[in-house]
Amino acid sequence: MKKRILLLSIVTLLVACKTEHKKELSYLSFGGEISNKELLSNDQVVETYKNLKVGDTINMKFSATVNEVCQAKGCWMLLDIGAGEAMVKFKDYGFFMPKNIADKEVIVNGKAFVSEVSIEEQRHYAEDAGKSDEEIAAITQVKKTLSLEADGVLLIE
Repeated sequence: MKKRILLLSIVTLLVACKTEHKKELSYLSFGGEISNKELLSNDQVVETYKNLKVGDTINMKFSATVNEVCQAKGCWMLLDIGAGEAMVKFKDYGFFMPKNIADKEVIVNGKAFVSEVSIEEQRHYAEDAGKSDEEIAAITQVKKTLSLEADGVLLIE
């Protein structure tokens, strides 16, 4: 009887040790208060941007990986949205992001739009990103950009 109780205790202990506990995500919040609920999927984000024309705006909330951040003061970031990148700036320059968050996941909320970025502005962003003089000089055409003016950002820790 004692052997059975001991065996049952060991099996119970082993099962309890193997049970995975879901790790609760924690966030750093920037700008206005937003939640991590009701996010658009990557496919919905891509489809929404495909349907926008220059001058159109729509509110969106989604998660994405940060590809790049302004190294001057964190005043913009480029997000990987699957079918390209979205340029994110912050409403009224009311907040900035840490400069060391490349490859981290964020949730952004704000107004999405498509814009045309002048050569001068593209060169400015390239300079902020620490690009070489040769890379900056190679920018010679106006570029259509998927953009978002974020009013809130959650950085997943």
